[in-house]
Amino acid sequence: MAIRKKSSKSPPVLSHEFVLQNHADIVSCVAMVFLLGLMFEITAKASIIFVTLQYNVTHPATEEQAAESVSLYHYGVKDLATVFFYMLVAIIIHAIIQEYVLDKINRRMHFSKTKHSKFNESGQLSAFYLFACVWGTFILISENYISDPTILWRAYPHNLMTFQMKFFYISQLAYWLHAFPELYFQKTKKEDIPRQLVYIGLYLFHIAGAYLLNLNHLGLVLLVLHYFVEFLFHISRLFYFSDEKYQKGFSLWAVLFVLGRLLTLILSVLTVGFGLARAENQKLDFSTGNFNVLAVRIAVLASICITQAFMMWKFINFQLRRWREHSTYQAPAIKKKPTVTKSRSSRKGTENGVNGTVTSNGADSPRNRKEKSS
Repeated sequence: MAIRKKSSKSPPVLSHEFVLQNHADIVSCVAMVFLLGLMFEITAKASIIFVTLQYNVTHPATEEQAAESVSLYHYGVKDLATVFFYMLVAIIIHAIIQEYVLDKINRRMHFSKTKHSKFNESGQLSAFYLFACVWGTFILISENYISDPTILWRAYPHNLMTFQMKFFYISQLAYWLHAFPELYFQKTKKEDIPRQLVYIGLYLFHIAGAYLLNLNHLGLVLLVLHYFVEFLFHISRLFYFSDEKYQKGFSLWAVLFVLGRLLTLILSVLTVGFGLARAENQKLDFSTGNFNVLAVRIAVLASICITQAFMMWKFINFQLRRWREHSTYQAPAIKKKPTVTKSRSSRKGTENGVNGTVTSNGADSPRNRKEKSS
């Protein structure tokens, strides 16, 4: 993300610079069109598809359950409209955090262009990861995922979701889709775009896969686990930018990153490889959303394992690069400084060189002259 340069002259309307400077206001106007459409009967039916969750199914109350009826949701094509609307909301929130939080901190800290870009990235992602992790944990607790882990595979397919569950997935898809136009709005450097596209694509692929294959229970647990580890990394990087001696957060993140990859593989194999493999209903049925067949299970496990291997490979390269930088930084400090005695002979030897070899640490060297003058 490049630094925005505010010019005194306003750019022409609908020009490239105008869109970049005012993209949040433009997107806000588009979102307001959908909200205003709810006020009129003619447009309400179309606007409600974008604003509210679709495909709800009301289950009547039973004697065993509470007196109130329960509304559950499944997915469909209309969810694309809802994802689009909340993608606009994500762009607006992104701009608010950037302008009212990150830009103010950047002006105080006076970061370089490289640090400015990384600080903005970590600031945005740490806010999102924290919010999503807390939200996901609340869903896990409220739906008894922690007390009963068998819910990950029991009663599959999980084609009916609670309001919180479906809204969580809609929000996740909307956020990662909004990252594509943000590459343009934030003037991302060309060399950074491939890296950004890779991890945005990986997020969308796995979140959409869990949503469409009715593996939303497993997907929620893995997302909360992954988001917590990523939040720790980006918050540690924010502290590192303010104090470059700060390394404790990265050390803790390195341990949790490896544990997170291990737990992801264990939960995936336990759910898909054992839980779903032993289920009675193993027939492909699009009407009920049952994808519990051998080919799908192999594809799911393969995609998860390949992604975890790719992340570990990137992690190892990152750690090796950090260790090299740390070793090169510590190398000059390890060298012993020459001791200077008060005798005349040693002073004369230092001036003319030791054993006939001219040294660069002589008493009359520019460095020592500077020390004497100070």
